[in-house]
Amino acid sequence: MSGIIRKLWLAVVLAFWALPGLAQDLSGLARVEIGQSQITDRWGGGIEIELALSQGVPFRAYTLTEPARLVLDFREVDWRGVTKPVLLNADNASDLRFGSFRPGWSRMVVDLTGPYAIESAGMKIAPQSGEARLDVSLAPTDAADFAARSGAPYDPRWDLPAPVARAVTKGLPGQGPLVVVLDPGHGGIDPGAERDRYREKDLMLTFARELKETLVRSGGFSVILTRDDDRFVSLERRVALAHEAGAHVFLSLHADILAEGQAKGATLHLLSDQASDAASAKLAERHDRDDLLSGVDLTGQDDVVADILMDLARQETQPRTERLAQAMIKGITGAGVRMNHRPLRRAGFSVLKAADIPSILLEVGFLSNPKDLENLSNKQWRINMASGIRDALRAWATEDAALAKLVRQ
Repeated sequence: MSGIIRKLWLAVVLAFWALPGLAQDLSGLARVEIGQSQITDRWGGGIEIELALSQGVPFRAYTLTEPARLVLDFREVDWRGVTKPVLLNADNASDLRFGSFRPGWSRMVVDLTGPYAIESAGMKIAPQSGEARLDVSLAPTDAADFAARSGAPYDPRWDLPAPVARAVTKGLPGQGPLVVVLDPGHGGIDPGAERDRYREKDLMLTFARELKETLVRSGGFSVILTRDDDRFVSLERRVALAHEAGAHVFLSLHADILAEGQAKGATLHLLSDQASDAASAKLAERHDRDDLLSGVDLTGQDDVVADILMDLARQETQPRTERLAQAMIKGITGAGVRMNHRPLRRAGFSVLKAADIPSILLEVGFLSNPKDLENLSNKQWRINMASGIRDALRAWATEDAALAKLVRQ
């Protein structure tokens, strides 16, 4: 495909979750607004797709041949109430399908009556409400041009790498190196929070690499990053990587923007069905942009058995995670790093749903706070933070191993 066509099919727009007044439904998914969305014929030939969404989402558009069709991929959206008769009103389109096609992602397929090429594709987001409008225009073309322009695109920022099978025997802390999975938030098409020239995805990747170096150089740690470059990794895949690595600890790293409350200083978040405060609820909405199943292989189990297995696993993991959080607070403050006045909070973060791995989400700081932003861009401050986390992990591993021996006795 030509450079122009590549730009057309990879029309990526990200929702501005930090905008004031942004309304999200309880699921956190973008909702298709019925009555404001339609597929119609264009005057003079062609097709126009208009989708009104409750919030912006990353998307891409491309065409495929045999049969001729338009494909729209989205970060998962809520299709409830949407039907083909309501949406499709075009003689140049013969059929329409939509729904989820893999965890966290949705797809719309429009069957075309002939060769139509993408002429434009873009999304506009209202700055105050955060509501979005996706417009895709197709124009008539000949069969040869349509075939040349068509094809499923590949872009490493969008497509996920194939899972790598690993033979892992997970030992207890104290038996060999402590296996730590560091999860730099966002990446690729998802920049996370942005302020001035800084992007959350870049800051957290830099910090994750520095933290990994600190841990490895100290000895006694085996460290895996869920991403080591600027690529998108789904929440589900991040949790799966932790299981594949046989992780003892999963630490998700973020630096968000949040206007509510005293959003300053490092803050630890644990998994909970109910958020401990409004700020944590808002952060959970911003982080969890798709509705994920927990990261445990429950293939072949019915819902009742699955729930029991999950509860049993969490009964053991929850107190270990609580102790890990307390060790983190002690280690970070002991390194001279100031934390939030309420350093430990709770919310329903999907990335923390590995039932058998102590998992914590660490807001290293908030880009919305000038002092935090200054700290995050200061290498010495990041070194101090990394040292505090290292000390915390060491202290927790020692305590956890000792308690495990008591349990076995």
